[in-house]
Amino acid sequence: MTAPRTPRKAFGRLSLPERTYLADALRTETVGGVLLLVAAIAALVWANIPALHDSYESVSHFHFGPAALGLNLSVAHWAADGLLAIFFFVAGIELKRELVAGDLKDPKAAALPVVAALCGMVVPAVVYTVTSTAGGGSLSGWAVPTATDIAFALAVLAVIGTSLPSALRAFLLTLAVVDDLFAILIIAVFFTETLNFAALGGAVVGLAVFWLLLRKGVRGWYVYVPLGLVIWALMYNSGVHATIAGVAMGLMLRCHRREGEDHSPGEHIEHLVRPLSAGLAVPLFALFSAGVAITGGALADVFTKPETLGVVLGLVLGKTLGIFGGTWLTSRFTRASLSDDLQWADVFAVATLAGIGFTVSLLIGELAFEDDAAMTSEVKAAVLTGSLIAAALATVLLKIRNAKYRGMVAEEERDDDLSGVPDIYEEDDPAYHLRVAAIYEKKAAEHRRIAEEMESARLAEVAGGAGDEGDGPA
Repeated sequence: MTAPRTPRKAFGRLSLPERTYLADALRTETVGGVLLLVAAIAALVWANIPALHDSYESVSHFHFGPAALGLNLSVAHWAADGLLAIFFFVAGIELKRELVAGDLKDPKAAALPVVAALCGMVVPAVVYTVTSTAGGGSLSGWAVPTATDIAFALAVLAVIGTSLPSALRAFLLTLAVVDDLFAILIIAVFFTETLNFAALGGAVVGLAVFWLLLRKGVRGWYVYVPLGLVIWALMYNSGVHATIAGVAMGLMLRCHRREGEDHSPGEHIEHLVRPLSAGLAVPLFALFSAGVAITGGALADVFTKPETLGVVLGLVLGKTLGIFGGTWLTSRFTRASLSDDLQWADVFAVATLAGIGFTVSLLIGELAFEDDAAMTSEVKAAVLTGSLIAAALATVLLKIRNAKYRGMVAEEERDDDLSGVPDIYEEDDPAYHLRVAAIYEKKAAEHRRIAEEMESARLAEVAGGAGDEGDGPA
């Protein structure tokens, strides 16, 4: 007779190793997100103060680099194609790790974030297409509202101080990893117009050498960094967006541990490179991409032009409805059920938070309207506006449940036996219960001692008081 199958809980408790990895990753992403937020504000200030506007334009359009190699690029171009390759390199490692050791390893567990991410990209694209078509606008920007910026989303969480439970944070991170994968595919497939097959072939050969060196166990940054730069340059000149080189190299790293290893090569390199990505590459990209002129007329255009309105609605409505709907459908038609500690309102709040599309949305906006500088700036303004609205709505929704979240996080962190491991991960270990029993027995003995001393003192006081009364005058 077979035991009944227990329904799998969506947003259930994470394993301890996964939770530890998640905490480290989110810590860096949150700091990077705050830097990203600061860089975006700095860009807006720099670009909108009349005395500084010309200097912003001059710096952004300053060209440097070897022209003979086709790399005489502007500062803004270097930030978008060069520095973002580091960001996508880290995204490639994250994706590889999720596929071999994380939530995406188990097809049943992977179904939820994959379906949610897919719906969270398809619905915004549909919303943009319908809005732009109805207004007679261009369909070129359909992909702009499809991306989620995990760093910016976590920065919002850090700023508002919301104690989001680890399961929801893990969902947000995994969702963003899958989101990045599909964004990469969109960039590679839809924004590659002409191909230089010689350069592309060279990039493929370089990637093959990169993979072979990894397989042979060759170590040393002085080998891989120059090779990575060559691969990036060839990919750039091939016509395929150069960030694809970063993703490809990230996916090649081994992310499963072998016997005797504390960390896999992928985890080690990600630990080294992630601060560079979150702390330098992405903020610099934001500094030279978010500097759009903000005027009353420009803000009005965001809500009146079909292309920009489509971006705003895609981020605010499309992302929320797509991710929430995909999650609900997965839960409805599979054996997954929502964790007992959470409500669907929590999922809706996280889906709203995913409407913050910044880094990749700005990049796709530049690619979609690269021949129309005015529309590029307007679409960037729309991305900023939509992200701001999504952040404000998510803040309100998460604040409503913040007290509940604090209680859940406190329960997740409780360590009564002082073992350094949260109690919820030791409840099936007899040694844990023996440790807790010993602690409570010690406390009980201490309380008995205190009670006995207090009782003895009381009896002595009563006895002493009775004697004093007998010695007094009648």
